Amino acid sequence: MKTALRASNRAGGKAAEAPADKRAKSGVGAAFLAERIKIQQGDLTEMDTDAIVNAANNDLQLGGGVAGAIRRKGGPKIQAECNEIGTIPVGGAAITSGGDLKAQYVIHAASMELGGRTSAHALRSSTAHSLRIAAQNGLKTIAFPAVGTGIAAFPVRECAEIMLREAAKHLQGSTSLEKIHFVLFDQEALKIFEEVFRELQTKGLDSN
Repeated sequence: MKTALRASNRAGGKAAEAPADKRAKSGVGAAFLAERIKIQQGDLTEMDTDAIVNAANNDLQLGGGVAGAIRRKGGPKIQAECNEIGTIPVGGAAITSGGDLKAQYVIHAASMELGGRTSAHALRSSTAHSLRIAAQNGLKTIAFPAVGTGIAAFPVRECAEIMLREAAKHLQGSTSLEKIHFVLFDQEALKIFEEVFRELQTKGLDSN
């Protein structure tokens, strides 16, 4: 099972077709987004979603920050599976089991090199890859942190703009995902994500 999951990461295959009534063929409206994208403050490692997303480096080494919390609560199995996968491209993503976490899987969004910083391009790409991997594996729920805003010091507002837009774009197409959660560590990040989300709902995907 795990081998098949990892193979789908590298192949970059197409997501499974979703039922027609779950597609937003003529754009993503405010009500559609509000139903499917949820923003909350909390502990990502306690999320009981099909998958949670790790803010990863491309060597898939679970060090500090979000990755460290996942390693501590998820146990050694997750790092062992990461070691089997090895290094992936910056901007890519990979999937492992969730170890001892409530989530069944961890999707590792590689937005930086080990010890490096996150760029807008890498964040956008790794977010899109994570969503695509979730859909390829038929997952219905996924939870993201504010990737890159901790150790990698990426600006929270720009992170929110990129990640929320990628989530909305993904939901506009064919996908198994029904709910995308953004789980923020503190009130400041929560406020920024909520503000950006309101702007996205009002202006839509065509705005800059």
